[in-house]
Amino acid sequence: MMQLYRALPILLSVGLFGCGNSSTQESASTASTAATENKDSFVSKLPDNAPVFKVATTGVTPPFSFQDDYGNMQGIDVDAIRAIGEEQGFKVEFYKETWQNMFDTVESGSRDLAISGISYKDERDAKYGLSQPYFFNPAAIMYAKPELNINSLDDLQGKNISAMEGSKQVDQAQQMGKYNNFSTRTTAFLLYEDLMQGKVDAILHDLPILQYTAKNHPEQKVTIVPYEGQDNPSAQQVILMAKGNTELINKINDGITKLKAEGKFKEIEARWLGETSSPAASASATTEQAN
Repeated sequence: MMQLYRALPILLSVGLFGCGNSSTQESASTASTAATENKDSFVSKLPDNAPVFKVATTGVTPPFSFQDDYGNMQGIDVDAIRAIGEEQGFKVEFYKETWQNMFDTVESGSRDLAISGISYKDERDAKYGLSQPYFFNPAAIMYAKPELNINSLDDLQGKNISAMEGSKQVDQAQQMGKYNNFSTRTTAFLLYEDLMQGKVDAILHDLPILQYTAKNHPEQKVTIVPYEGQDNPSAQQVILMAKGNTELINKINDGITKLKAEGKFKEIEARWLGETSSPAASASATTEQAN
């Protein structure tokens, strides 16, 4: 059974997004503050004839990948794959895809790789070529009513909960069972909107996504509780490639290994989530975790 980490509730402030349900609105809303501070100033140091890989990403999932006010791709994963490319001698072109299309386009060969907050799953490893982990991305619970006092997945029993379609949190919620009602949504924006409108008691998503939402929208108080540890494979983020594309997989893994040793991914993490040792720690300076 998955190891659960019981954490003191992390009181964070999150503002309600504007009305509507398009993924474009989510990207524009959550990226508005960051866009003025993180304009795309990236210039590759590689020669013009360097190979170019096509990268599928959602472009609506801050802080992993999203578009700023100028249409530039931004985020942890954008910085990460660019850094790997510079290390390994290739450039990247970004293609905005829906979550499911990311997987389909890589499988069909129309995209070389996908990167957008993709967590390790055994079924993905069996079907696709996955890189070694490059980022700790634990799952978390967000709720708005303090009286619910949710500290772990077990506390969701009897509650109305929701998670993003196709995510690891869907599997975890279904394995836990005993909830009152369980629904899925196609974007983080819709999940958060449902929570703020009282349609659900709690939502499940990646901790960095919930943290980033809280950082940029300070009007409504919520509680965020991470519940996965470093030893859980599903808490590790990976890059997705076609099964059998050994040359590319090895190239990506070699880049990840070298950049980890240099501390590059920690620098990228600090840029988007603050100066912390882990995503969990970045939620609050007073957060404590225990088994």
